[in-house]
Order: sequence, then C-alpha cells, then structure tokens
Amino acid sequence: MFESLVDGFYAAFSAAQTEIYTRIVQPVLFATGLMSFADDAYDAVQFFLIGVLQIVLMLVLLRPLEAIAPAEAWRERRAVRVDVIYTLVHRLGLFNLVFFFAFRPLFDALQSWLRLMGFVNLNLEDVWPGVTDNAFASFLIYLVILDFAGYWYHRWGHSFRWWWALHAVHHSQRQMSLWTDNRNHLLDDLIKAAFFATIAILIGVSPVQFVLLVAVSEWLQSLQHTNTRLRFGWLGERLLVSPTFHRRHHAIGAGHEGRHRGCNFGVLFPWWDMVFRTADFSAAGVATGIRDQLPPPAGRSADYGEGFWAQQWLGLKRMAVSLKLHRPKRPNRPNDRPPASRTDRTESA
Repeated sequence: MFESLVDGFYAAFSAAQTEIYTRIVQPVLFATGLMSFADDAYDAVQFFLIGVLQIVLMLVLLRPLEAIAPAEAWRERRAVRVDVIYTLVHRLGLFNLVFFFAFRPLFDALQSWLRLMGFVNLNLEDVWPGVTDNAFASFLIYLVILDFAGYWYHRWGHSFRWWWALHAVHHSQRQMSLWTDNRNHLLDDLIKAAFFATIAILIGVSPVQFVLLVAVSEWLQSLQHTNTRLRFGWLGERLLVSPTFHRRHHAIGAGHEGRHRGCNFGVLFPWWDMVFRTADFSAAGVATGIRDQLPPPAGRSADYGEGFWAQQWLGLKRMAVSLKLHRPKRPNRPNDRPPASRTDRTESA
C-alpha cells in the first residue's frame, strides 16, 4: 500500500513539475538564451514544489498548534519575521538551486573518482537481502542512517568554537517557532548539505529517495521548533523528537549551555541521545536563546543581529575571532632571544 501511495503521489507530482516547467520556466530559458541550464531548472521546479507543499502543511497543521497551546505567549511576533525569510529561501529551492549549481560538478567528479578507484556504493540488498523490494523498509533504513549522522553533525556544531560561531545564528532566536528550523548561517548550511550529500552517495541513496528523505526530515524539524506545549507521551517522546524535547535543547543556560556540554542533539530520533547519555526529557517550560544575549549580570547583552544579512555577517565575525583566538602559537626556537631593553643596551655599551 505504501508503494502504491508513493507511486501515485510521485506521478501527480511529476505531472505538476512538468506542467510548470514547460509552460513557465522553459519559455523563459529559451527567451533569455539559458537553455543550457534546462536540466538544472527542471530540478529547481521540483525543489520549489516540495517547498510549497511543506509550507502549506506547516501553515495548516503547525500554526494552529502555536495558537491553541503555545509554549510561550508573545505580545508580538516581530522577531519571527526573519525566520520566515530563511524558510522561504530554503524551502522554495533557492538555496538548493545555488548548491546544485556550485557543487554538483564536484559530486559528479567524486562519484567518477570512486568508480575509478573501484569503490562500490553500499547496497542494502547485500546487507539485508530482499529489503530493497520493500520501498518503506529501505526508506526507514536510510532515514535512520542519515539521522545517526545528523546527531553527530549537530553535536559537532556545539563542540568546536568556530562551528558554534556559525550555529549560534540558529540558537539566537528567542521567539522559537515553526519557522525557526531553517534559521542557519549559509556557510553552515553549505557544509551540512555537502556532508549529507556525500553520505547519501556513499550508501547508495537514489536521487528520488534523497529528495523524499530531505523533505520528510525538514518537515518534522519544523514540527520540533513549533512554539507549542505538545508532548508525545512517555513512549512517544522516546521514539520521535517532540517540540518539548527539542525546546529543551534551545533552553537558555540548560540545553545547549548545560553543565555536560549540552543535551538533546537528536535530529529526528531521541535514541542517539539516550545511547550517548545526552538526553533530557524534562518538561518544564523554558525560555529559548543564548545566555550572553541576556542583560548583565546574567549575560552581556550580546548582539546576534536582527536582520538576515546582519546575522550572517556577525556569524562570520564570530568565526573569525574564534579562529584567531585559537590559532596555535609559534613555539620558541633555541636561537630566539627577546628584544633587548633600553637598560640592557646601555649596560652593553
């Protein structure tokens, strides 16, 4: 049944993609002399349609949750507006289009080099015979593998100062909402896209599967960031990351700033936090943000920027400072001598 639903959805989706491309995009490419980018433009239409579908589902299913049972009540939602921009840039395909134009040649070269070196992509059929005959089973296996990688990618983003300087853009939102998932530094997003695309190539994920995996993961992460008190129950909280579980990760002074170097790094599944002892299932309501955003004496009123470009620029400045501060010092050489003081020079004369 799952296969028939997927096939039906994909057929309808492909028909819509082809219709938009042939009626709107292709004439524009032809008129502007850009038909050499026809294949990439066709892919861009796919990203655009997936993003539209995601945003519609976010508004229909998640926005009511924020209105009915908010985790925090806000007098106004001005700080949320920039996150809407991030979401539109990512979900409507602009970021993915730039990534494909810039990096697809590199990944094509990577695949060619791997074939030349005799590397064969991981085949689930070799590991688990017959599993590829079940589309749902193979989808879940790939989802779990990529989520395990996502746990470590997320945790590394909190472990290295230069990386945290970028990831802090995401955590600096003090009005966390359904739009916050895509609030990231663009450089961090490029690293992330390259990381997961490489893993997908190595384990043999097909392009169609990868698009579906990304779409499902992104929508579930929008659910996690929703400003709601929604919980999944004792068992559900341990099967899928809930808004309450992930909100703890964003908590000021408790989640990513906790005594044990943070908690709740899981992207979709809390299993990895449970295995690696970083899970915190506390349900108490907590404010989100970064401690140094608070006024003194609790913080230092640090500025992370309010607008899109300000946040991007300040992230790069923080990264540059962190790299400069942690640049290894040149060891003293045997013949190195400190410069002579005025007194030394006088006595020597």
